[in-house]
Amino acid sequence: MYGCNPLFRFVAGIACVVLVQGALCQQTAGQAPLPDIRGLMREVQEHQKKLDQVRENYTYTSYQVVQDLDGNGQVKKTESTEYEDFFVNGHVIERKVKQNDQPLDESAQRKETERVTKLVEKADKTPRDKPLEGPSISVSRLLEIMDVRNERRELYRGDPTIVFDFVGRKDAKTHGFAEDASKKLQGTIWINEADRQVAHLEVSFIENFRMVGGILATVQKGSNFRFEQAKVNGEIWLPTGAEGTMQARVLLLKSLRQRFRERDYDYKRFRVDAEQGKETKVGGKK
Repeated sequence: MYGCNPLFRFVAGIACVVLVQGALCQQTAGQAPLPDIRGLMREVQEHQKKLDQVRENYTYTSYQVVQDLDGNGQVKKTESTEYEDFFVNGHVIERKVKQNDQPLDESAQRKETERVTKLVEKADKTPRDKPLEGPSISVSRLLEIMDVRNERRELYRGDPTIVFDFVGRKDAKTHGFAEDASKKLQGTIWINEADRQVAHLEVSFIENFRMVGGILATVQKGSNFRFEQAKVNGEIWLPTGAEGTMQARVLLLKSLRQRFRERDYDYKRFRVDAEQGKETKVGGKK
């Protein structure tokens, strides 16, 4: 997801890592003592593998909008991109179908087909527990960087959820983009208690974060992101949307202020529904 902007792809990828931690933390919300972490990780991984197999039966539309803002928060420019999302070997693949609400021309379609073909080939060869693109961090390492606190139960969309706040530990020793960024985050996560799936996530940067390597930029304190998921067909949880605002300084000179919004919808179980002409829709609307 988040194909519109490389900075958003990177930062949102960092934020989404917390989804995995949420699956672990949910297990500790009751009165039972904390189980063995290694054993718990194996259980979570096996559960995710089963979900991945079902996810690969689905495709859906992802409509993404990025707005450039001026210093007063007024919109200077708006760009939209529509993708068809599907899964290969546990990895999400986005195929661009429209730019600014216009179908791609023949030349752009050919280039997109070539890009997606290469990405599918890469996904086939990339283990499910490794990222296809962007940063990576293990669950065990993330648990060493993040403090989890204020566990409680709340109703979210009418369902019981277990809620946790989390914050990066400033004293944690980190190495690499993903670890360095994780210690500068704080947020809250809502986990559906029955399904042990993340229903909602809010995360923000509590300190400036300097990115180096392919993108030389500083993501500024206050940049924030929200993610939503919902259950589809009573069998699988899929994204329904995301949004965020980001302030950054690129190459130490140019200030970048953007607002990002994504809506995911038109879910199709293509291995069954494509043949029978059936579709299932939940969550966000374009």
